[in-house]
Amino acid sequence: MPAASDVEGQPVVDAPFSSLHPRAHQMFPQLTPEEIERVRRFGTEQHWESGKLLFQVGQPGPGMFVMLSGAVRVLRRDGLGHEHLIVEHHAGHFMAEVGQLSGRHSLVDGVAVGPVDAILVPPDQLRALIIAEADLGERIMRALILRRVALIEQGAGGPVLIGRSNETRLVALQGFLSRNGHPHTVLDMGVDNDARALVENFSAEPDDLPLVMCPDGTVLRRPSEGLLASTLGLLPDLDDSCVYDVAIVGAGPAGLATAVYAASEGLSVIVCDSRAPGGQAGASARIENYLGFPTGISGQALAGRAFVQAQKFGAHVAIPVKITALHCGERPYRLDTGCGGSISARSVVIASGAVYRRPNIHGLDKFDGRGVYYWASPVEARLCRHAEVVLVGGGNSAGQAIVYLATHAKHVHVLIRRSGFEATMSRYLIDRIDALPNVTVHRETEIESLEGDEGGLGSVVLKAPLADGTTRFNVRHLFLFTGADPNTDWLSTCSVGLDPKGFVLTGSDEPGNAPGAALSSSLTTSVEGVFAIGDARAGSTKRVAAAVGEGAAVVAQIHKMLAAHAGEPVESC
Repeated sequence: MPAASDVEGQPVVDAPFSSLHPRAHQMFPQLTPEEIERVRRFGTEQHWESGKLLFQVGQPGPGMFVMLSGAVRVLRRDGLGHEHLIVEHHAGHFMAEVGQLSGRHSLVDGVAVGPVDAILVPPDQLRALIIAEADLGERIMRALILRRVALIEQGAGGPVLIGRSNETRLVALQGFLSRNGHPHTVLDMGVDNDARALVENFSAEPDDLPLVMCPDGTVLRRPSEGLLASTLGLLPDLDDSCVYDVAIVGAGPAGLATAVYAASEGLSVIVCDSRAPGGQAGASARIENYLGFPTGISGQALAGRAFVQAQKFGAHVAIPVKITALHCGERPYRLDTGCGGSISARSVVIASGAVYRRPNIHGLDKFDGRGVYYWASPVEARLCRHAEVVLVGGGNSAGQAIVYLATHAKHVHVLIRRSGFEATMSRYLIDRIDALPNVTVHRETEIESLEGDEGGLGSVVLKAPLADGTTRFNVRHLFLFTGADPNTDWLSTCSVGLDPKGFVLTGSDEPGNAPGAALSSSLTTSVEGVFAIGDARAGSTKRVAAAVGEGAAVVAQIHKMLAAHAGEPVESC
């Protein structure tokens, strides 16, 4: 291990650990004695002897440590047992990363080098510190976020996924971990001899792949996302006896906006999502028409910031937790979870968005995840580097994906049923697509069927020949952006009004409401205390800005409803 730095205030940082080296002063700031005293009232001073672990990979993180004396080495450990020094902290430094805002499992080990005295600030008090001490809190938040970014870049403290790069389950697990901002490493058996040796060492059969080797030594064989989440400690502890002021179903832009505004105004909040923060917007390669981001921002980056912001204000974020039913016969309302538990809340916000629509294409089921994708993240982009791909869709999400994939793929063939994009896509995207030399738009063209082999998709067969006689594209990758249906099946146990397509009716759209009903009731459903926002709501504007606006607006209506029921004998969390 490297020795400690001789320069006071400058921690030893593993050189390859972070490409953010120019921002090392922001990642590892030195607190002044005055700042340490400001922190002291939020924590307790504790002592550790040499060799003791202050925090450990795979165990719940106890919070933030502010060093008073001694030294602590922070080590990253992967699923193969490899251990590397990240940084050595001394007096004036603080130890934590963004997961400690909610007490999630630690991604790294912290070992005392000699006797150590430090102030331990638990997660709830860390959030209080960040809010109460604005200038100091800003520096701490920036450091916590940058440290997580660096951990992700290096796969530090995360599982090792071993399989073939185009294998369905491996791609799915990669996407799940990436969308949740969890560090991980992928070893491709197709090019990595060590990966093949590991598979042989564990006597893994093809049906066992991918193997997932976790930092605590656990080896999973072809795990589901739920099992992987549970093993890594991503699943939160839910208290069935707790009654929240607000339960939000869906952590897309609308749901996360609700969580931020409601929690910042003192309401007890839980937000649940079955997969990852961001919803469909989280899969967007670049959003360029969202106010305040003139150079654009990826959907995952936007969702990640909102996710951290919600935790900063104390919202309980339960991801991945699937809500399977809403029971609204009596209050507080109860939501069943896919893991067998339940959540109780005085109000419920439906922000469950939409699910990707599966077009009627012969052979689609056979190649789902084996060459057919419904979003274009860096995971999928790497798979189709220097290859020809086909993309179906003419909306803004499709346009963003076309522009992104064109930077990776050899050629992008775009199929649309209409004669052009003008009615469905923003002008800036149309102009950009027109300027791309490796993109060809095939108008009034549809897919008849898909063909392939055991390796996955091989050909996309068209319903009718193109003008040049082309009847098929021999490609391994097909991207479908053909719209989405409302994710509202879980509402069948509650009498929330839906339109014929399954979207939630709100405000003046509710049966019996007069046209032009007051805007203040526009997000209420047919069930008092149950609200709907975002893409799941009938008549919603399918834009990120609109979803965020509804997330903010619904909080005022929640306050009004809770005030009307202030006399109810319900003790919130």
